[in-house]
Amino acid sequence: MNRLLRPFSGLLPFAATLLIGSCSPEPPSPPPVADAPVFPVQNRPDVRGIHGAVVSDHPLASAAGYQVLREGGNAVDAAIAMAGVLAVVRPHMNGVGGDVFAFVHEAATGELHTLNGSGRAGSLATPEFFAEFGEVPEKGPGSVSVPGAVRAWDDLHRRFATRPLAELLAPAAEYAVEGFPVSTRLAADFEAQGGDLNEPGRALYLPGGRPPAVGSLLRNPALGATLERIGREGASSFYEGEIANTLATFVADAGGTLRPEDFAGHTSTWVEPLSVDYLGHTFHAFPPNTQGMTQIQMMEMAKSFSLGDMGHNTSSYLHAMVELKKLAFADRDRWAADPEMADVPLDDLLDPAYLAGRAGLVDPAGAAESVSPGVGDAPGESGSGPTDDRGDTVYLTVVDAEGNAVSWIQSLYAGFGSGLLEPTTGVLLHNRGTLFTLEEGHPNQVAPGKRPFHTLSPLIALRDGDFAFTLGTPGGDSQPQSLLQIANNLFLFDMTPQQALEAPRFRSQGGLRLLLEDRVPAQVRGELTALGHDVGVISGWTATFGGAQMIHVDPTSGVVTAAADPRREAYAIAW
Repeated sequence: MNRLLRPFSGLLPFAATLLIGSCSPEPPSPPPVADAPVFPVQNRPDVRGIHGAVVSDHPLASAAGYQVLREGGNAVDAAIAMAGVLAVVRPHMNGVGGDVFAFVHEAATGELHTLNGSGRAGSLATPEFFAEFGEVPEKGPGSVSVPGAVRAWDDLHRRFATRPLAELLAPAAEYAVEGFPVSTRLAADFEAQGGDLNEPGRALYLPGGRPPAVGSLLRNPALGATLERIGREGASSFYEGEIANTLATFVADAGGTLRPEDFAGHTSTWVEPLSVDYLGHTFHAFPPNTQGMTQIQMMEMAKSFSLGDMGHNTSSYLHAMVELKKLAFADRDRWAADPEMADVPLDDLLDPAYLAGRAGLVDPAGAAESVSPGVGDAPGESGSGPTDDRGDTVYLTVVDAEGNAVSWIQSLYAGFGSGLLEPTTGVLLHNRGTLFTLEEGHPNQVAPGKRPFHTLSPLIALRDGDFAFTLGTPGGDSQPQSLLQIANNLFLFDMTPQQALEAPRFRSQGGLRLLLEDRVPAQVRGELTALGHDVGVISGWTATFGGAQMIHVDPTSGVVTAAADPRREAYAIAW
């Protein structure tokens, strides 16, 4: 048997029974015949099953998760296998050198577990260290904080998994050692985003100044060996001893702030999620250091508007959504930070009365060019750092046959993270540290051992205390914007999960700048321009607007529906 199929040979007997989302949009359907049923226009089907589902940003990762479930593993087992494969096949977006945030909903107990797997700044990361740069660098050694992903994998495995870690990471290690096929999208991403790679990174991802040929096999055997070691020895092999010393010395020699003791002292944190009741569901999001509070604010403020009556993607609807986003982001940029090392006034920021008052500031007749925070003084310098429209992050979600659910996001931040590939371990290090600010007194001011602000914020939703659906997306600042649009599509406009993901989106940027997908009608775009928005139009299915995935469980039938965004190479499998 072909070696590329060998890890997932068990898929083949089931292939005829699967409904699998394709990786590229289909051409438009011909006009319906008279009296024939009219089906909604969709690029991909809603993928439905009765036992469970997996969705991720890459077909090989989804196949790995599916295989684990079919062999008796649970949702966390499958999620770890998928996360490992994504670390190999999406190397510029995520990996063992990045961070993780994950929800786990236990069906047997009804408990929701919330794990913050983000890393902390190095022991030398003081404002004084960065003073000569004038800012925390966006790339290079100064942007690197401790990678939290491996510790998060291990913590989740120890608490919930049923299969050995080595078994779960074996598919990822095999793809790293033996290679996986390069897609057109991957080659294009490498070419567009690889400009800041160090020499080992360029040699691997841009050999001869060009990305690997489409269809060729990309190998990183050093990373495969690292994954095998993590599988055998657990997270301690990454945070203590040879690997930790190698990575810390590599960063230190390049002029960064990490030292071996920073790796050795790293821990994940189990946290209490934030929540809001919205559209008949209780939505859960991550607390700071993420922008989850922004998601909660936007949903709470949305209650002040008759959004459903406005109509889907009308100018009045889009205007209201964009303006309440600006209000939430003003508070985010002022306050989002590590609550272990900064005072974040969450009670004030999430108070429904406060948010109703904020929603009342929206002018239906005109767009606001600037918005001040509602709590505290003006923000001065934004605490959110630079943004990347490409959304260099991956999201995955799993629901197993017992009803356990996982909503999981992991990332390097910008394309190829810091740009630093350590060649002996194959580890590409993230650049999450760039999201710190040097502004004196800002809650997100850089400090040793502090977690930076994070845009990563997956969702999980309950209905009357029972699991309802998972939802998440890459996309930096677009995450809370996209997720609110998708939730509204589901429950205000009665779309199926796949329709809800595919519907055209907006992305509000700084000031008056507003990006719209070209499927938003020209008349609506013109009306938004008349309201004062600086409208830009993005053609096609691009990651500018994220790349969302979702698994929904019908409360009556128990049917599981998975949806995968055509803006990515995402893939859904249900059975």
